[in-house]
Amino acid sequence: MRRTLALTLLLWALASTATAGDWPQILGPNRTGIAAGDEKLLPEWRRDPAIVWKRPVGTGYAGPVVAGERLILFHRINTDEVVECLNARTGQPLWKQSYGTTFRPQVGGGDGPLCTPTIVGDKVVTFGAQGVLSCYDLARGTPLWQRETHREFAAQEGYFGAGSTPIVVEEMVVVNVGGTRKNSGLVGFSLATGETKWQQTTEQGSYSAPTVVSLEGSPRVIAVTRLKCVGLDPATGAQWFDFRFGARGPTVNGASPILLPSGELFVTSSYGVGSTLGHLSPLGCEPVYSGDEILATQYATPIAWQKVLFAIDGRDDIPPSDLKCVDPIKRKTLWSTQGFGYGTLLLADNKLLALKTDGELVMVEANAERYLELGRTRLFDTTTRALPALSRGLLFARDEQTLKCVNLK
Repeated sequence: MRRTLALTLLLWALASTATAGDWPQILGPNRTGIAAGDEKLLPEWRRDPAIVWKRPVGTGYAGPVVAGERLILFHRINTDEVVECLNARTGQPLWKQSYGTTFRPQVGGGDGPLCTPTIVGDKVVTFGAQGVLSCYDLARGTPLWQRETHREFAAQEGYFGAGSTPIVVEEMVVVNVGGTRKNSGLVGFSLATGETKWQQTTEQGSYSAPTVVSLEGSPRVIAVTRLKCVGLDPATGAQWFDFRFGARGPTVNGASPILLPSGELFVTSSYGVGSTLGHLSPLGCEPVYSGDEILATQYATPIAWQKVLFAIDGRDDIPPSDLKCVDPIKRKTLWSTQGFGYGTLLLADNKLLALKTDGELVMVEANAERYLELGRTRLFDTTTRALPALSRGLLFARDEQTLKCVNLK
């Protein structure tokens, strides 16, 4: 069963995404932070990578996504949340849609959207800071439907607004709404119409994006909520499992759940929660261990590669943070670069790209034995929290002021 789960995750994800080289959703083509196998990067940086184009952006930490020649940017300008489609090669605008927002964060942070858009087929799905779930036509930007989920399901906005990027599985949009009305913690919406199809759990929302695995040939969504990890059937909402994960008080769950190559589930958080490894089976998920001995990351999702995890250990708001390589099965740290700084990770061409919150981009060899730096450049001068996208050798990244297209090939 462990081998089956690991293999069918890959097959399921490849069957449900766009063409090779695209980065159509959060954490890339398979929501693993790993680019398509044909993505190639320079072996090292002898000079700063070239900026192909750049343009100003509004507020928010929603990362860009790319399908073919189209890039989707989701940000806030004045009192509107704005969805824009750009030519990925030139940065030229193709279409734009917007709607009003009154969102203000409870504690610090920005007032823009946090959730990365999702491109699926000929549609784009966005989830705004006040829980506005929208669907647009990718080619022309025509609005197809919209739901005000926080108002409809009486969800709390949380510390920083809605922050769990929805997942689309087989024509179903699964959203970590966190509603308090009629078991609306997790809600399934029709991709075609926006109609509510099912509601499940009474759990509050989180800042962790759900992922999908395949159980005996059928998809299952795994979502981390405010205080639990939940598995369910995306078609019906029927629950597969749940277990407690998280801590009460001024805490958040931010990293996405990970399926290890060996078939185990791995979830991690900060605030004294640490990490949990669980064994998946048709009967559910049995936790194997929990603790913060090897890893406790605030919101940056680790990268599962071969038998190890590459991860940023620590918190963005309380330095220092370390870049680590760990063996999650043996609960062993293989190497650690202390004081590396917080940031997000992606992997391509056997190389790690770490975009740090201070605006620095670092390329590191994906190596389980040692830290080997291949390049370092400063992309931004202001806080950089949005997840980048990598497509056909071009990195699309933004800080609080500018979106840049960077040539890494």
